[in-house]
Amino acid sequence: MTKEEDVQNELVKKFDFLKDKVKIQRSRRIFADVAAQDLRSVLDHMIKNMGFSFLCTITGLDEGSVFGVVYHLSTKDGMILNLKIRIPKDKPTLETITEYFPSAEAYERELMDLFGMQVEGLPKGSRYPLPDDWPAGEFPLRKGWKSKTSKQEGGI
Repeated sequence: MTKEEDVQNELVKKFDFLKDKVKIQRSRRIFADVAAQDLRSVLDHMIKNMGFSFLCTITGLDEGSVFGVVYHLSTKDGMILNLKIRIPKDKPTLETITEYFPSAEAYERELMDLFGMQVEGLPKGSRYPLPDDWPAGEFPLRKGWKSKTSKQEGGI
């Protein structure tokens, strides 16, 4: 059995709701669809028991009626586990994971600034990466967003 299969089997054994939701994409790459309300328990287990103690990044996705959020975790030997949650666009709220990974703060601020998601439990802080005077309600990574302040100039 491969290390990837060991991780896949452990996830399904510990969390039967992940049956048919954990896929081995290729060597050292595992992907799991996780319900948003289950993310913290899966994260906790994978960090404490399976060695996924490094947060590589967090990716936000506009998937139409929902937002996708992918948490990219790694072990010290480079196996990557991608945990994807989906949250409704009309109530785009998720919980912070900064108690597990303090570095998540920057990525979560990006989700807030660029997509308009709300991250519960995130400490107050300045905007990132957009400037403080960025117009309220303008989220440049949402599908269909059009800048109200800049005009597109011709190009090649």
